[in-house]
Amino acid sequence: MSPNTTQRWLRRFHPCPDAPVQLLCLPHAGGSASFYFPFSRALSGSAEVVCVQYPGRQERHDEPGITELHTLADRITEAVAEGADDRPLALFGHSMGAMLAFEVAGRLEDAGTTVATLFASGRRAPSRRRPPRNVHGFTDEQLVAELAALDGTDAELLSDPDVLRLILPAIRGDYEAVETYRYRPRPPLRCPVVALVGDRDPRVDLDEAAAWADHTARSFALQVFSGGHFYLSAQQAAVVGLMRRHLTASTLLGAG
Repeated sequence: MSPNTTQRWLRRFHPCPDAPVQLLCLPHAGGSASFYFPFSRALSGSAEVVCVQYPGRQERHDEPGITELHTLADRITEAVAEGADDRPLALFGHSMGAMLAFEVAGRLEDAGTTVATLFASGRRAPSRRRPPRNVHGFTDEQLVAELAALDGTDAELLSDPDVLRLILPAIRGDYEAVETYRYRPRPPLRCPVVALVGDRDPRVDLDEAAAWADHTARSFALQVFSGGHFYLSAQQAAVVGLMRRHLTASTLLGAG
């Protein structure tokens, strides 16, 4: 993977090479690196936030999307490994991004990289399954209704036909990656895991979120917020505070 390719995958909105820890943020299905811009700004100084930009959106709109989650995790891991320095590395993923963060963390640990903390937001544990919904096979109208119900996409964007033509292929591809994902049993991670969930999230219940405890050999914490699937947009200050506390603790205690 060339430096230019690595730069396409990773965004640093607020470069902070003196920060004590790096935080890799992975977006939800249909999301982009810019979703985490407010979090990057809020954490600046405490952590250098590195946001993953998936192919098929924004400035990468002309690149074909990757519709197989394990393959996507492989590409992200390669980019992260190339850009790594000697600081502790934590990962935060929301929804689809939580599954990817888990897979990337496992790959990094298998390669000898120490992961400070995994934050898994808005997603049931990898070993927990629900009956498939086949959202990636929905009509455009059904897919737009699905996005509207989750309240994570600007309503104005969903009503703009030109915007929809640009974003729906990437969204559909991401849903395919999520819905065809199969957990490959592996030893528990060697890093602490923090699960975050909204108390009214229709896509994950508290038992499914608590099952993340089965995927770590270290400490586990479950934090429940008021809100739905995209609770973190309204609860940004609380989420940032939680991350800052855990990142500080993992850095002081020694990453991993």
